[in-house]
Amino acid sequence: MEDIFQGYKGRALEVLKKFNVRVWGKAIIETTRGEFQGTVLPRAENDDDTHIVLKIATGYNIGIDIFTIKAMKEVGYYKATYKIPEKEFPYTPNLPKVKLLGTGGTIASRLDYRTGAVIPAFSPGELYGAVPELADICNLSTEKLFAVFSENMGPEQYKALAIAIGKEIENGIDGIIIGHGTDTLSHTAAALTFMVQNSPIPIVLVGSQRSSDRPSSDAALNLMHAAYTAGHSDIAEVMVCMFGPTSDEYGFLHRGTRVRKMHSSYRSTFRTIGDTPLATVSLKDGVKPIKDTYNHRRKDRKAKILPYFEEKVSIVYYYPNMKPDIIDSLVDNGYRGIIIAGTGLGHVNKPLYPAIERAKKKGVHMFMTVQTLWGYAHMYVYDTGRDLMAKGIIPAENMLPETAYIKLGWVLGQTDDPEEVKRLMLTPINDEITPREPYNGYLIYQGGVPEVEEFIRKFRK
Repeated sequence: MEDIFQGYKGRALEVLKKFNVRVWGKAIIETTRGEFQGTVLPRAENDDDTHIVLKIATGYNIGIDIFTIKAMKEVGYYKATYKIPEKEFPYTPNLPKVKLLGTGGTIASRLDYRTGAVIPAFSPGELYGAVPELADICNLSTEKLFAVFSENMGPEQYKALAIAIGKEIENGIDGIIIGHGTDTLSHTAAALTFMVQNSPIPIVLVGSQRSSDRPSSDAALNLMHAAYTAGHSDIAEVMVCMFGPTSDEYGFLHRGTRVRKMHSSYRSTFRTIGDTPLATVSLKDGVKPIKDTYNHRRKDRKAKILPYFEEKVSIVYYYPNMKPDIIDSLVDNGYRGIIIAGTGLGHVNKPLYPAIERAKKKGVHMFMTVQTLWGYAHMYVYDTGRDLMAKGIIPAENMLPETAYIKLGWVLGQTDDPEEVKRLMLTPINDEITPREPYNGYLIYQGGVPEVEEFIRKFRK
């Protein structure tokens, strides 16, 4: 017998039964907060029993508190199917060949409302069914390397990706897209910048902040922008391609070592820190460089693949009253490298000094970054910084803390010699350290003040 109350239980189930309303039924719900209309959606199996979920006309989902419901009426019924359509991806002789390597992100996906799981579109046919515009941009092929949430990406996946990219370059692909969850996308971008050097083609990491069943989804446009960049751009680097402004006017291309996710839910969450993005990309105007210098596309098939990583590396975010056992525990557990995100110009408190000295004697490599994100570690300005340098901590210039963590893991995967570690860490591969930060590389606007509000009104009508 078909379950007409999919996922509902307890008190919410009793409300649906009382008013004889089914899942997938179009319902009018009268509540103490007004009237709502929409389609009753299934619940995930582990959800609460105090809400009815509706998909309303705008395409968004809302939860109705059952204790506010006065009456419900089913006025229609249509069982939606969220299977992604599949069509044969056409081949066009004059278009570039692009390979999409999948890691488990939610690009062009649908939500299984019963379980709460994401159903991904991944084969070329599924992607063409979901985003048919891709066929006008490139000849797409795909390979699923992993099926993991981005928080489960790590050194094993970084190395496998680097090796797979190297093989694709050798085989003559024109560009590579990497579908990736957004939470740790910047970590993977940094890792691939170090592991895949001197690439002759674009390597574009892309994700989506909002799944494809939402009207405000960024998935399709991000994917189209990434495909265009991979197939047509002259910029042959590891890049992150995501929304630029909050609107859908264009996407940004960010260098893999200077990009960071800066908002938990905005589509325009990714920002280049301490610099400007590499370029903008749109289907109308193509790729428009912002930076004057970048690695250009080449016709050769040569890239330097360095898939190394020492997993016993940690990042420590300093906070007031931090105790020395934080450092001691890392050393006792065999960690070979520690990145510290210090306050100000690169500082920690004095009670940590003995633990830092013990770590140095054990041969642990320690580098200082700044938790301000923008700016440089200048440890020679105050006595604290000078003391820390004397105890073996090396300032990492303006490397972002997460980038420094990734780079130290990559460096220690190749050598444990202190001088060589220092040399490799402080020798820039691709702008993880820059000689200076441009004046427009640090922009944080605060709302409410007249000049900012006047500026905003020009763009937000």
